[in-house]
Amino acid sequence: MDPFEEHRAHLHAVATRILGSRAEADDALQEAWIRVSRADAGEVENMGGWLTTIVSRVCLSMLDARRRRREEELDAGRLPDPIVTAPAAAPPDPEGEALAADAVGAALLVVLEELTPAERIAFVLHDIFGYAFDEVAASLQTSPAAARQLASRARKAVEARRPRFPATPEQQRDVVLAFGRAASEGDVDGLMELLHPDVVFTSDGGGVVTAARKPIVGADRVARVTKALTTKGVRAGGRVELVEVNGMPGWMSTAPDGSATVMSFTIDEGRIVAIDVQRNPEKLRRLP
Repeated sequence: MDPFEEHRAHLHAVATRILGSRAEADDALQEAWIRVSRADAGEVENMGGWLTTIVSRVCLSMLDARRRRREEELDAGRLPDPIVTAPAAAPPDPEGEALAADAVGAALLVVLEELTPAERIAFVLHDIFGYAFDEVAASLQTSPAAARQLASRARKAVEARRPRFPATPEQQRDVVLAFGRAASEGDVDGLMELLHPDVVFTSDGGGVVTAARKPIVGADRVARVTKALTTKGVRAGGRVELVEVNGMPGWMSTAPDGSATVMSFTIDEGRIVAIDVQRNPEKLRRLP
């Protein structure tokens, strides 16, 4: 088998986690394949590590370009691509396994968006996929000591946002179902009981569909926004189903026109501390 194809699933998982987008990961692998086809791999001893280095460098270039675009555009509501599967789907693909292995799920992806490109790659390669710092350094074209420092800074940023007592999938399912019931009944008090007082509601419409341009903060505001959105969706005759979003229970709704909305949750000490609503059609075009 072609070495690139043999490692494709793992390379795609790495690129997806670094970029937070399956579509961008596809582009990264295509560019990496072109680079590999032009290179002399005859004396490569660790093919998987070599290919990961190439993919990581492509991702680094893409992250740098993305950051420059953000400096030119206001894009405060950008959220990563959700990876959506049916509940208890078996077995998950490599991307799903990598995401489900984290207790923070979607929350980690959001935190990664705040890191520098080099910090993000160092953290993903070392802390998530277990690469040694000399391998991380090769991807970033820096020293192992510098790679260690980058991963350490990223880890501190992640830990600062990591739930102290994250929910298990079973606990999250119970809270998400209760949230769905309260929302469908327009029960603001019921929603308030499930929400942390400082809950943050973030939505991403990609500039194509309606979404809040800035995060909504506070249990009362989030409960009332949730009620309004749910009422609007019910009147429109949409379909709502429980799914797994980045390895944890969440909601996916489909409007009569086929447009989709994916809602993921971060839960700490039994209460919802963050709700991320992805409505960007470009991010949702690969939904099952």
